[in-house]
Amino acid sequence: MAVVKLDRIVKRYGGAGPVVVEDVDLTVADGEFMVLLGPSGCGKSTTLRMIAGLETISGGTLSINGRVVNDVPAKDRDIAMVFQSYALYPHMSVKDNLAFGLLRRAIPAAEIERRVMQVADILGLAALLGRRPAALSGGQRQRVALGRAMVREPQVFLFDEPLSNLDAALRVNTRSEIIKQHNRLGSTMIYVTHDQVEAMTMGTRICVMNAGRVAQIGPPLEVYWQPANTFVARFLGSPPMNLVEATLAPGAQRAEASGVSAPLSRWTPAALAAPAGGKVTLGVRAEDLSIEPPNAGDVVGTLRGRAVAIEPLGAETLLLVALDDGTEVTARLPRHVTAVPDQAVELFFRPEAAYLFDAATGEAIAPQESATTAVRDATQRRTH
Repeated sequence: MAVVKLDRIVKRYGGAGPVVVEDVDLTVADGEFMVLLGPSGCGKSTTLRMIAGLETISGGTLSINGRVVNDVPAKDRDIAMVFQSYALYPHMSVKDNLAFGLLRRAIPAAEIERRVMQVADILGLAALLGRRPAALSGGQRQRVALGRAMVREPQVFLFDEPLSNLDAALRVNTRSEIIKQHNRLGSTMIYVTHDQVEAMTMGTRICVMNAGRVAQIGPPLEVYWQPANTFVARFLGSPPMNLVEATLAPGAQRAEASGVSAPLSRWTPAALAAPAGGKVTLGVRAEDLSIEPPNAGDVVGTLRGRAVAIEPLGAETLLLVALDDGTEVTARLPRHVTAVPDQAVELFFRPEAAYLFDAATGEAIAPQESATTAVRDATQRRTH
């Protein structure tokens, strides 16, 4: 187990070429499961490969347990990596694939046998040890790739989108397997993905990346409930957070636009005075919208428009609504809700469910109370 520290890490190609990773500051604690999350091309895999020693570091310092490893070869960093493509040797059996890395390190045969059999038993591979990769399913191959890393007993495990090639059912099963192994081993793990479900369910903390930079770091639910900016707000969530351009009403704690009215009682007048020109971006998550009229006297925000599409999913219904200005928002509604295209729709939300961002910078405008507490309270009120 180990502490991995990235101090202003930079990566550029071609000497003075473009910067693809810029000033990444990140500390992964001993035994932590850190997820690097972001869209394709954001620099997350490049960052992982720099930790592994597969990419040179253009600037900054990378240390493992206090030892600077910028110039240490990959083989001497005591790190094991699980690749997206499995990277198994096709001519070798499962057992030989598991043992290969240990043979290269001249570990005694008895110890190799012990480790291989132990890992095979843990991952349910004991009956497959004589097979070659071509005779395995995708999930079995991924377990072999995971086992090959586990037998190494390294300081740090690295995962580069290891579930991307699996179908939906195998992805869920293998995700659960990795979580169980992390709980069992207590090892330091760094996991790269663009799948926010994997990030939310697996990570101790999430590092959201965008355009080569860190956008936000924190526990999954904290990042979900308190996004630092509009990029994080939309990237983390399915459906993504609804964002609507609005203007602060002069002298009132309210944001307005065509078909939009949002009470902003959680923000102080001083906070609402900060955005240039009073231009803000209002955010509301799909699960916080309701089509049911509020109780008499309740203060609520409203979004008015026309139904565009209805997606019945069995357990719930997603309703896509085009507001008066053409902005489309999605509401996650009970399964019994019905609507038809072009039907006039009014959606309601409680003041606690509103998020506010500066329209010019995209940065969150913090309310008096945390969004985490407020929205959880709102959720409890809806369910009781």
